[in-house]
Parts: sequence; C-alpha cells; structure tokens
Amino acid sequence: MGFRDGASRSGTLTRLSLETTRISCVFRTQQDVPRLRDAPSSGEGGAPMRSATHDGSASALRAELGHPVIDADGHTVEFLPALLPYFKKAGVADHVEQFYARILDSGAGLWSAMSPEDRAAHRTVRPSWWAVPAKNTRDFATATMPTLLYERMDELGLDFGVIYPSLGLVLPDIADTELRRACCRALNQFHADAFDGLGDRLTPVAVIPMGAPDEAIEELEYAVEHLGIKAALISSFVRRPVEALADRGRDVRFQASWADSYGIDSPYDYDPFWQRCLDLGISPAAHSGAVGWDGHRSVSNYVYNHLGFFARPSETLCRSLFLGGVTRRFPDLRLALLEGGVSFGTRLLNDLIGHFEKRNQEAIQNYNPAHFDRALFESLLDRHGARFREMGGGPDIQELAFGTPSGQAEPDDEFAPCELTDASEIPDLFTKNFFFGCEADDPLIHHAFDPKGLPKGVQLSTLYGSDIGHWDVPDMRDVLHEAWEGVEEGRLDRDQFRAFTFENAVRFYTDTNPRFFEGTRIEAEVDAFRASDQISST
Repeated sequence: MGFRDGASRSGTLTRLSLETTRISCVFRTQQDVPRLRDAPSSGEGGAPMRSATHDGSASALRAELGHPVIDADGHTVEFLPALLPYFKKAGVADHVEQFYARILDSGAGLWSAMSPEDRAAHRTVRPSWWAVPAKNTRDFATATMPTLLYERMDELGLDFGVIYPSLGLVLPDIADTELRRACCRALNQFHADAFDGLGDRLTPVAVIPMGAPDEAIEELEYAVEHLGIKAALISSFVRRPVEALADRGRDVRFQASWADSYGIDSPYDYDPFWQRCLDLGISPAAHSGAVGWDGHRSVSNYVYNHLGFFARPSETLCRSLFLGGVTRRFPDLRLALLEGGVSFGTRLLNDLIGHFEKRNQEAIQNYNPAHFDRALFESLLDRHGARFREMGGGPDIQELAFGTPSGQAEPDDEFAPCELTDASEIPDLFTKNFFFGCEADDPLIHHAFDPKGLPKGVQLSTLYGSDIGHWDVPDMRDVLHEAWEGVEEGRLDRDQFRAFTFENAVRFYTDTNPRFFEGTRIEAEVDAFRASDQISST
C-alpha cells in the first residue's frame, strides 16, 4: 500500500514566433491580418453584444459573492508608439521598422513570407494569428490603456489586478544577452510609468531575464528598488544550445537546443536568485510557451501548436525545481505557474510520489542486477524456453542487461537534493511552493480540490487569471461569469471559488511580502482574511 492510498534566421524566428506573433498583429499590418480600424464592429464601442446566457453583470455577480476578486494574470498589450522612446533610450531601436527588424520579425513576419516548402524544410512553426480582440475595440483599448482598465474594473467584477506585459512573454527569450537585457529594462521602465498612480487597483509586473543568475538578480533589484514594482515574471526555461553541435550554425543550434529550467542539469546555480526573491519580497511567476518543442512544431496549424502550450514548460519547471531540491532549500519561496491549469500539477504530484515509492534508495534494490537469481532463471528457462529455441535459439543470460549501464555498481539517489525519508513528505515540498494559474473557462479547476485524485488531505492552490487582452477573451465582461459556471455546474463549491479568486492570491503574494496589498482597495479584506487564516492554521 502506497502513500497515496492514505538559428539561422529561421531558427531564431522559430524560437520567438508563437508568442511574438500573439501580439505582433497589434502593432503592424500583415497581408493576411486586417487593420484594426477596418474591422467590423457591433455594439457600443465595437464590443459584441452580451451573451444571453449570462444573467446580470459581472459587477452584480461580484457584489453577490461578498469577497474581493483578484485577477492574478491579466495582460496589457503594449502601445508601441509610447513604448518606442524607452527602447530608443535603451539603444534597442530608433524607429518602428528597426524594432520590427530586431524583435518582432523574429515571428510571423518570416513565416508569412516563406513558401510552404520552406516552412517545412526549416520547421518554422505556425505562429498565432488574429490574436487580439479587434472587433471588440473597446476591450482592445482597455488592454492597451491602463487608465481605461482602471476605470472599468468594477464593470469587469474585479477588485485588484496583477497585469503582465505581453511583450514580456517574448523579450526574455532573445538570444543576444545585451539586447535581451536592454529590452527587458526598457519594458519595465515603460510599465512602471504607464501604471503610475493606479496602484490601489492595478500593479504591473516586471519581466526578469533569466539567462544567468547575475543577470536576473540585477534586473530584479532594479525593478523592485528603483521602479517600485512588486511582482515579477520569469521564463519557465532558458533555451541553451547543445555544446557538441554549437559550431554547426544558428539553425542547427536552435533545433538542437535544450530547456534549462534552473534546477536539474542547469549549468548555473540559481539559488542566489531565489534567495534574492525572498529578500525583496517577490513571489515570481513563470509564463512560457512550448515554442518549437516536440509535439508543438506544426508548420501549418497554430491550434495544434497551442494545445498544452503553457502546461508543458510549467511542468518541466515544476519537476526540475522539485527534484533539484529548490523547494527543500527554500520552503518559503512561492512560484506561480501561469495559464497551464492545475491538472498537470495533480498528475505530477502523484507521479513524484509513485516514483519515490518505487525508486528511493531502498526500493531501487528490487531492480539491482546483483540480486538476479541466475540459477532460478536457468531452471525456468529449461522448462519454458523451448519456444525461444524454436524461434532461433534461447537467450544468452550474459546478454540480459536489465536496462542498467555496465559499470554502475551502486545506484544514484535521484531524490537526494530533496532530502526525503518518506513519500509522505512530498506534498509539503510541493503544495506550499507551487501555485497554478487557471483561466476562467478552465473546466478542470476542481482537480485542485479533488480528494479522489490527490493524497489524503492535500489540495493544490489555484490562481484566477482573466488573460484579458488576448484572444482567449472575446469579451472582458464575461470572464467572471465563466469562472462562476464552475459553481453553477457543481464542480466547485463557494468556498473553493473564494479560494480560487481571492484567498490563494493573497497567500501567494503576502507569504513573501505581507505589505503587498497595503494601500489597495482591498487592504482591509486582505488583512481580515490573513488574520483568520493565521488563526485557523494554528
């Protein structure tokens, strides 16, 4: 009984294409993308008419809830004319076309210009297209202009929003270190200014380049100590070349790359970065797509590439940090894994438990070739091996490899960094550190609370993310209702919905920074919840 029972040019372009072009159509006109001003509209301000299936407004639903709603993953779509001066000052680009050439043309611009044959030859993945609410012009403007979003918060049923940069999903993946750092610095300066004075309801997120720990720490300190930003975004992984193939050209280097997720096999020690996050009161969030990963490399179908797009890198990061002992060494670290849902988290937790039960230092002896009973096998072969001989001869016992490389006399303890003595310790090293971002229309949020699918007494922490500003949201006013459908359809109860939309976000941010919500509209509600939460946990 187990515990659970109790880059050539095309290479560079491929790397950034999916996430870059998720937003690039906002800034430029392509042959196959209609201009926003030409898009048809319906309803006031270009917004589509409300769905007849929704009773009442989001603000009415929020009032009925009786608790604040925190959007832990909203997005702004950067207004390029306002952003360009920041890039110019940073030496990134002096004009729009130069910006395209250095950054955005790492995306759909090339894919659109290539023939189908060239796309297939270079495996240039089909990027996102028609990716923002063009018809719903008011929503597009809301995602672009922070003051308009601030004005509409009540209408959207939101009390507080943590707003992520769309370009922040792209710029940290730039291969050139100098360009990457300059772009991230300029973007953070832009967002600090764009959201200035709106902090009682909105807070911007700094993008932290993770190419090396020193690089990450420098930008984190600048963002927090100089810009006053209190939330941070990191990539789920850094793409690194396979060294043996690094001299084969840029295209080969990209195709033969690997994902460094800061734990297992990383060439760097990222512990100083995690410690600096704690020192500065930062709970980082990871948000990356599986650009160019096996299974996400269709040259013709974006939907194929996008399915499971965020969950796979999130799972990779999660297990890398766990098996690398990061959660053991930093029990107070809080990390959000955004937009990938929670289902992969329930599976990963169970898989970790199962693997430890079968492959811990004691259990692994069951598979040690030294314990193979040769005499018993030979006797059974004499009795039951006649068919093998008829098929061409019996197996040579000397060739039985058992999947173990020759020369491995003693087993590796692959859980050693976790310092585990029993499988029952695993949930604590998993559930306290990791928070799982879920979109409002995710029908599987209840997996986080499911006693049938999790170890006894264990729940995972989900974070409500609207994803406003991107194609996932045709109408911002419907997002809270979509989340509430989980209650109406019996998948969630009201307490679970409250945890999803309010309590978990409070824990995520205040566990590392008790003053995170100080001066916000929901400061009193947050303080009341934290006081009751501390009482209930004692």
